[in-house]
Amino acid sequence: MPNKVVLAYSGGLDTSIIIPWLKENYDCEVIAFVADVGQGDDMEAVAEKARKTGASKVIVKDLREEFLTEYVWKALKAGAVYEHKYMLGTSLARPIIAKYQVQVALEEGADALAHGCTGKGNDQVRFEHAFQAIAPELKIIAPWREWDLVSREDCIDYAEKRNIPITASKTKIHSRDRNLWHISHEGGELEDPANPPLDTTWQLSNSPQTAPDRVESVEIGFEQGVPVSVNGMKMPATHIVELLNEIGGRNAIGRIDLVENRFVGMKSRGAYETPGGTLLLAAIRELEALCLDREVAHFKEHIALKYAELVYFGLWFTPLRESLDAFVEHAEQTVTGTAKLGLYKGNIAVESRKSPNSLYNTDLSSFTMGESYDQKDAAGFIKILALPARSRAIAAKTKSEVGK
Repeated sequence: MPNKVVLAYSGGLDTSIIIPWLKENYDCEVIAFVADVGQGDDMEAVAEKARKTGASKVIVKDLREEFLTEYVWKALKAGAVYEHKYMLGTSLARPIIAKYQVQVALEEGADALAHGCTGKGNDQVRFEHAFQAIAPELKIIAPWREWDLVSREDCIDYAEKRNIPITASKTKIHSRDRNLWHISHEGGELEDPANPPLDTTWQLSNSPQTAPDRVESVEIGFEQGVPVSVNGMKMPATHIVELLNEIGGRNAIGRIDLVENRFVGMKSRGAYETPGGTLLLAAIRELEALCLDREVAHFKEHIALKYAELVYFGLWFTPLRESLDAFVEHAEQTVTGTAKLGLYKGNIAVESRKSPNSLYNTDLSSFTMGESYDQKDAAGFIKILALPARSRAIAAKTKSEVGK
């Protein structure tokens, strides 16, 4: 039996009841670890709630800047998007939370780690794979896989019987996860894929109908694939994302509705809002189109798919992810410049893209014939390229004539 457990604590429904549950069932000391990744909560209030429900100690860490620079920016440069739509907001936050949760456990002399992830979800994999990659000696407690509570309604009943303050109710049953990069919505009307999201489900963005009736332009600057400025103003990562979330949100940018394949095997449906991230992805893709060699650009598309899978599956702390980062880091060395986007009611138009490292050559691309390209060279190129096809055609014709 563990003596001291460090719980990844958010103050939401699940973790609110886990502190008393751990004390009741394991008779152990519980330390609440609160990671600030930009969820917008009052951290003092969250810490006080943890203490009131039985935590012997609460440790809060501000991880916002590191979350963006060491996790989100890596995925952005890789072009990682899961199943065409999901920009991995929750998936990217889990490894940094787990990393610091383990650090706290080792510093506090704890012998176990706990989380509030369900036995059906992806997050249990993300947390526990990280725990085992960093500190395999620590015991892992996953209450959702142990207790007899089977629904959020059961959790609400458990909290009410013990006078644990919660914000969830049986009529307000959405499960949300928010950080600087995005907010996710699950449950409620979203459990049936035939239902559209309610207008009240969305939190960060206007609908196209309520967005401004004019185009808003925004220019985003990058240095070696890293976002550094908005509208010519250099600023830290947190300020960039906060500003772009505001700009994108008011213009109805970044809403997605996705039926996805969970790592554990089932399909689930969620709605996600990533307004700033959607703008950053659109901008970096435009600069890459200017700056990346064709073979690198095309191969990088394969990297993007694999990177997204690794992040979504919870395999952040792996040699493969680190190796892919090395490729991406090298590939993005020339991706410096600006992309200007025009935003209108959920749509993004490209207004300009500029880079000192651009490979675009007007003399080569123009319809006007220049000295840089001799059209006559194309005949030999096409003839060599078509040699296999020509050989097959000759062989087929010979075989046909012999058979007559």
